[in-house]
Amino acid sequence: MKIYKINFKSVAVFVLLALSASCSDDYLDRPTQDGYVSDNFYTSDEQVQRTTYGMYGRMWAPFFTKCFFALSEMSSGNCWSNVDGNEVIQFKLTSDSFILSDPWRSCFGVIAQSNDLINNLNSNAKAGVSPAVIKNTIAEAHFFRAVSYFYLVRLFGPVPIIEDNLALAKNPMVNTNRIEDVYKFIENDLKYAAANLKSKVRLRGGSTENVFVSQGTAESFLAKVYLYEKDYPNAKLMAEKVINSGEFGLLPNYADLFLTSKNNNEESIYSWQWSGAVNEYQAGNFSNVQYGLDILNDRVSYGAVYVPSNDIQEAFEVGDLRRKESYMIYGDTYPALKGDDVVGFTLDKTKYPNVLDATGAAVKKYVVGQETGETGPADNWGAMSNCNYIMRYADLLLIHAEAILAGANETSDPSAKASFNKVRKRAGLSQLDNNIPLTKKALFQERRVEFAFEGEFWYDLGRLPRAEAIDIVSKQDRGSDYEGEKHYTPVETDFIFPKPANDVRKNPKLKEAPVPYVFK
Repeated sequence: MKIYKINFKSVAVFVLLALSASCSDDYLDRPTQDGYVSDNFYTSDEQVQRTTYGMYGRMWAPFFTKCFFALSEMSSGNCWSNVDGNEVIQFKLTSDSFILSDPWRSCFGVIAQSNDLINNLNSNAKAGVSPAVIKNTIAEAHFFRAVSYFYLVRLFGPVPIIEDNLALAKNPMVNTNRIEDVYKFIENDLKYAAANLKSKVRLRGGSTENVFVSQGTAESFLAKVYLYEKDYPNAKLMAEKVINSGEFGLLPNYADLFLTSKNNNEESIYSWQWSGAVNEYQAGNFSNVQYGLDILNDRVSYGAVYVPSNDIQEAFEVGDLRRKESYMIYGDTYPALKGDDVVGFTLDKTKYPNVLDATGAAVKKYVVGQETGETGPADNWGAMSNCNYIMRYADLLLIHAEAILAGANETSDPSAKASFNKVRKRAGLSQLDNNIPLTKKALFQERRVEFAFEGEFWYDLGRLPRAEAIDIVSKQDRGSDYEGEKHYTPVETDFIFPKPANDVRKNPKLKEAPVPYVFK
């Protein structure tokens, strides 16, 4: 295994954050912390390029394995569970939960790695390394740092902005910064990334070349950040720039989005990369176990930790082609899916009478079934090689429509309806004609079903006016068939999670009021 130069003092930051992930030889393989050295430098383009590979997947693993589902899908009312963070269903999550500490350390680990590259790569790369490779790698680091802060600010609100690992190692007692400053910092990083990343058009189909982020990737995220900031004119302009570039496109068939063979397709703007073939814990995609029924996975004796809530099942319209690819019910047949050791799986109630007892459904999205030539191997923990989307082109189309809506209750703008209709058309649903306006309610409903079980809806709720979000959540059926219909009403503070207790104990300033950030 090759070991590349990491500033030794910056490793202290990883220790402070209890980070288990580090820079990796590629996005699927991760060396342990004792692999850090302080006397090696980058001498080739390949060495430099590999410094970001861990941030394409493995460094996010503590966040993704369980917390990603709990914090986004259970909190939002899309999923139900009786384990692994189910306190969020009733808004009773405490600061001691690993559901909070794992995302915190993953995100700050990525930030530390990004900072090291941003601050040191120019001086550590020696003769023979292409300036263009250095430029692109530093731009990647800015992008990954922005994504990390985008998750942190939406989950935890005010958080510390860290640019200097050495300064943090010397003085880890730092204040949080204001939410508006965190968003400005994210904007700045994405603007830098957009100006310096390679520009390219995604190859159609699935391609490893599509793994890597581009100018269009950064601009797509920038459009999304502008939307969160309610900067609708800039969100619209940025979305239209990417749409008009032709870099990304909708896959014609919604079901194909979640095939392993379609990893890194033209709809993928940025995805996390996983591999069951590596056969190391948290190297593969755990969705097949966390979402999939036990009869649909290999090498583990459980499944379906998170199941579709009754509420999300009612959100899908009759005839929506996405329903069967999002969740399965009795009678559904999947000809290419291997389950119960047979290719061609039918969820038969007579054969499997109790598997849907909780809510009458199981998640299908990201569930690829038992291993086949299509899926590749499962690892010893049942994890697979399919990617998970962090942003895809359908999101950008709906961002475009919402930016034109600009906070209003409805719009008749043809461009907004055209973007909205593209998503609806693929789902096999009726489209808005010239006489029907696009409403805010319809748009948010469309976002919920299009991205169900992908980790989006909680963040959508979080950017609504609090009273509106509370009204939506309080009307959800957040119970199971075991207990009957249940309703829970959150308060305003429930939309921002408490900071991890262990980190607050180490740094009591995290409890203090946020301070303005001094931008360089």
